[in-house]
Amino acid sequence: MWTINTYNKIAEEGLNKFEPEQYSLNETDDPDALLLRSQDLQSMKFTKNLKAVARAGAGTNNIPVAACSEKGIVVFNTPGANANAVKELVLASMILAARPILDGVKWVNTLKGPDISQQVENEKKRFIGTEIAGKQLGVIGLGAIGAMVANDAYRLGLDVVGYDPYVSVDTAWTISRRVKRVHSIEEVLTHSDYVTVHVPLIKETKNLFDTQTISLMKEGAILLNFSRGELVESEAVIQALRKGRLKQYFTDFAEEALVHEEKAVVFPHLGASTSEAEINCAKIAADTVKYFLETGNIIHSVNFPTVEIAFTAPIRLAIVNRNVTNMIGQMSMELAKDAINILNIINRGRGDYAYTLIDIEELPDEQLEVVVQRIKKVTDILSVRVIRNQTNNTKEDQYGSN
Repeated sequence: MWTINTYNKIAEEGLNKFEPEQYSLNETDDPDALLLRSQDLQSMKFTKNLKAVARAGAGTNNIPVAACSEKGIVVFNTPGANANAVKELVLASMILAARPILDGVKWVNTLKGPDISQQVENEKKRFIGTEIAGKQLGVIGLGAIGAMVANDAYRLGLDVVGYDPYVSVDTAWTISRRVKRVHSIEEVLTHSDYVTVHVPLIKETKNLFDTQTISLMKEGAILLNFSRGELVESEAVIQALRKGRLKQYFTDFAEEALVHEEKAVVFPHLGASTSEAEINCAKIAADTVKYFLETGNIIHSVNFPTVEIAFTAPIRLAIVNRNVTNMIGQMSMELAKDAINILNIINRGRGDYAYTLIDIEELPDEQLEVVVQRIKKVTDILSVRVIRNQTNNTKEDQYGSN
C-alpha cells in the first residue's frame, strides 16, 4: 500500500482518486508522496521513504526543488490546470482598467437622498472609460495561460502580439494564427496599450520589469502581472505610475509598497481561486502521483525529464542518478552479473540529473534484493525503487525504499 500525506485543503475530487485498497492518506510520518498547494516546505526535512512531491498548482517556489533533486525526489506541478481561471482574471482586469467600474461602484455607494437616480445621471460622465477593442495587447510568455489570454483577447477585438522564445510545440499549435509572434520583448512593449506577463520566476526573469524595461513601454500603458510578484520591481512601477509613464498596474501579489498606491490595483492572490481550478489541480496532481508510483513514469515534473514507456514487464526498476557518462552501462553490468535480461529500457537527462526505467523478467525476491542493493551502491546513483506489475494492481515492491 502506498502512503500519501496532504497539506492545505485538497479538493475531494482529487483525493478520491486514491483508492483505499491501495492508498492510505495522512496515516504516517514517512509517506511515499506529499500533495500540497501553498504549504511552505523550504525548511522541511524529508524522510527517507519520500519519492514524490506534487503541487496542486503551477508554481513550486514553496518547494525546495534543488534539495529534492539531490535526494531523488521527483517534484510535480499541474501546468494548465488553473489556466482558465487566471486567464479570466487577466481579461477582467483589462476591462476594469479600461472602464472605471470600481471607482463608479464606490461612488454610487456614497450617495444619499431620494434623488439618487438623478444624481447618477448628472455625474456618470465622471466615469467615462475606453473600450479594449482595437487596442494592442502584448503578451510576454506564451505558455498555457499566456496562450489562452492571447487567443481570447483577440476574440474580444484586440490586436495581440506575443513573445516567447521557449514556447513548446504543443502550445504553439494552440495559439491562434491571428496572434502575431515577435522576436523580442522590445517589439511587444513599444506599441502595446496593455502588457501582461506570464513567465516562470527564475534567476533570469526576476525583476524582468525594472526601470529600464518600463522605459521601453508605450507611455500611458497598463501593466498586468498575474504570474509572480518578483517579476516586477515594485519601486520601478511605483515611480512609473507617479510620473504617468504607466497608467495603471494590476497585480495578484500584495506587498506593502503597492497596497496603498493610488494607481496600483492589488488583488488578494485570486488567480487560481475558483472551485473549478482547485478541483482540476487536485485531480491532475493525484493522477500524476498515482501514475508515477504505480508505473514509474514521469510527466509534469519540474526537476526531472518526462519519461514514459508502457509497463508490460513483470518488474520495473526506476532509477534516479546524476547525469554523468556511463551510467546506463554500469546499471546494465550489475544486471548482467546475474544474467538478467533487460526487456525494455529508457533513459532521459535533465540538467544535472537523469532518470532511467529498466524493465526486467521475473526474479525471486532474494535475487532481486541482491541486484537492487548492488545498483544502489554504484557511484552517482541517488535512488532505486522496484515496481512489480500485477494484474489490475501495480504494486511497489518492498525494496523500493530509498
